[in-house]
Amino acid sequence: MKSKAFSLKTVFIFLILCLFTSTTTTADIVKYKEDYYELYHIHYAQDPDDCIENIYWLEQAVRADFRNPLFAKAKITTHEQYEKYRYLFMMHLNLKLIEQHLRLGRIYDKKALYFYEAPWAEAYKSNLQKTKACYEAGYYYWKEACLWAEKANIGKFKYLFITELQNWEDERERIKTGELDYKVTLDRELARVNRILDEIIAIDAQNK
Repeated sequence: MKSKAFSLKTVFIFLILCLFTSTTTTADIVKYKEDYYELYHIHYAQDPDDCIENIYWLEQAVRADFRNPLFAKAKITTHEQYEKYRYLFMMHLNLKLIEQHLRLGRIYDKKALYFYEAPWAEAYKSNLQKTKACYEAGYYYWKEACLWAEKANIGKFKYLFITELQNWEDERERIKTGELDYKVTLDRELARVNRILDEIIAIDAQNK
């Protein structure tokens, strides 16, 4: 029943966001990647609705066109700068999508299962399945982020840095060196979630 309520709530939020987007784009308020990205925001304490809203805006940003270079998020003066800017932006969007899926998954996560929690095992199982789906989605975005980071690392960009977007440049470099590796995080978290789900399945078998 909780799973159904979660799904209906998610669909409702998406419909409202779609309605909002359809009305604002006609006025050219929200149209480009940069516009959608500016709607992405982090709350001090994010609930599921906040994460779902952010995922929606980030997904829209991924699909949208770029603004004219004159209105980019950094000063662009050459074709090479604009090319690297686009690659960095796409990399950054996918990294933020991983982050939001991890945040959403952690809301329903169960770090450990204790013997006295057996009566609530079924509810935990439902939540952990949501967590697992969120974490598994992260693999796609990590693959995309690595692809765009690789494009931003090609030889002609070796000495070209967009200093106004230093945090994006830092992300690119950290992916290159392996310091930033969401696959390791996703593998670890999913292994733990699957272990707890196996424990719940074992409890169900014992109770039958």
